[in-house]
Amino acid sequence: MADFTYCSTWSGVVYIAFVTDVFSRRIVGWKAARSMTTALVLDALNMATWIRRHVDLEGLVCHNDAGSQYTSITYTDRLAEIGAAPSIGTVADSFDNAMAESVNALFKTELHRNPAALAANGGNWKGLDDLEVATCAWVSWFNEERLHGELDDATPAEVEGDYYRAQSQATAA
Repeated sequence: MADFTYCSTWSGVVYIAFVTDVFSRRIVGWKAARSMTTALVLDALNMATWIRRHVDLEGLVCHNDAGSQYTSITYTDRLAEIGAAPSIGTVADSFDNAMAESVNALFKTELHRNPAALAANGGNWKGLDDLEVATCAWVSWFNEERLHGELDDATPAEVEGDYYRAQSQATAA
């Protein structure tokens, strides 16, 4: 699932795109940029593809809203290249992409409270570079340390670790 949001900095608005694995809630791709173009969401998708490079992505469903960035030929061609199927929500319906909207809301709320993100630059984002550093710290914390109620108070990293251990045990048996 994918979406993007924005944050204000001293030098203007910065847009941040996220790709989240629905099973584990792990953010597997993200990108920050000064404009909300197809390149923004494509870079986040490419990061997710690289993170999952050892996993067969054939048949994966990538859900997002109906924004022009996600319906562009470049983006949909990239989905086809990796064997993923696009799933586009209905127009003007934030509930249709509720999980992605939740990630965006958590990002905006927790970024200002996360000690690692704040320590990265004191919480005052002068521009893109500062916000990228803070976002990197927040994503790491979100994936590795933040407990998720939807995951029975586990982290995305723990959920994925348990899944892959079970897969390897099943293969070994």
